Amino acid sequence: MTPEARVQAATLLLDAVLDGQAAEQALTRWSRTNRYAGSKDRAAIRDLVFDALRRRRSYAAWGGAMTGRGLMIGALRAEGRDPEDVFTGQGYAPAPVTEEERAGFSTPDEAQARDLPDWLWPEFEASLGNLAEVEARLMRDRAEVFLRVNLLKTQPDQALIALQAEGIRCEPHALSPTALRVIEGARRVHLSAAYKDGVVELQDAASQAVVDALALQPGLRVLDFCAGGGGKALAIAAQTRARVDAHDIDPARMKDIPARAARAGAEVEINTDPAGPFDMVVCDAPCSGSGSWRRAPEAKWRLTPERLEALKSMQNSVLDAGSALVAPGGALAYATCSLLEGENDARVQAFLARSPGWRTERARRLTLSDGADGFFVAVLRRD
Repeated sequence: MTPEARVQAATLLLDAVLDGQAAEQALTRWSRTNRYAGSKDRAAIRDLVFDALRRRRSYAAWGGAMTGRGLMIGALRAEGRDPEDVFTGQGYAPAPVTEEERAGFSTPDEAQARDLPDWLWPEFEASLGNLAEVEARLMRDRAEVFLRVNLLKTQPDQALIALQAEGIRCEPHALSPTALRVIEGARRVHLSAAYKDGVVELQDAASQAVVDALALQPGLRVLDFCAGGGGKALAIAAQTRARVDAHDIDPARMKDIPARAARAGAEVEINTDPAGPFDMVVCDAPCSGSGSWRRAPEAKWRLTPERLEALKSMQNSVLDAGSALVAPGGALAYATCSLLEGENDARVQAFLARSPGWRTERARRLTLSDGADGFFVAVLRRD
């Protein structure tokens, strides 16, 4: 495919996403119905779509319209390129830019340039203070790819060598001793022997740092209360070299855990009705995902004030339910991949206010400025 044809494909896909279709679903359907597109074409189109979703508001200003076509015109203008060089109407290229479209072009104002919803900015700024503008800018860029070295099978230095042999160049990352930042060959990771053999897992460095912050010791009985796909449960099992119980309110989310655990050589047991008591209960609670919006930019635009309040209520319920499973003297870890204070320490303080006999042992906030996703974790100790 020519670069112009890729832009045209991205235009149509963005229209589908703006109409409410999930980006991943739209991309999958497009690939199935356009099998002539090679892997490089699919990767390039995916990048165009996700870059436009991260910068949806500013690109719409540059391009004069909140449409797939407007976003692609805006992307070119934001790069200092003339859209007429791509929108030629020749072959599979998009139709030429009209005078009416050109009349709508503008330069993004301060609010548009942040690429955040207006209603969210006050809470975003209150949560991050002087970092708010920096974090908003960082959120407009692609997230880097990180791997977690599985200590049940190898050590970081050995994993680096094995990955290098497969054309995947990495370097250690300061946030966690098990974290590797992929410098070259990220798209090869899924096909590598290191990944297929469970030597490494895809996991953000900040997520790994959250597990490190739990300071788990071997022999503890641990429950991952909101396990989802099991990323943290696998990391905990590797760190403790012991069994980890995995639970989720929606068991279907855990369907891949047995295969992932077998590949990693980790002991993770699905527990649909945890009874406790556990030495530690880890609650990686449902949240806005604002710390990972670079990876899932649609969520940034689909979050509403009402949805955010509903999430806070859900987080309160998760803390209450998880705490009931903790043994006397045990610990409750509360984590989110959110940058918003209302989902983080505010929820912890609300829990402590209604739950006598608990205290905060330690807490840590990670922002995009730390070099990975945004995360929050607090470890609470039961008297």
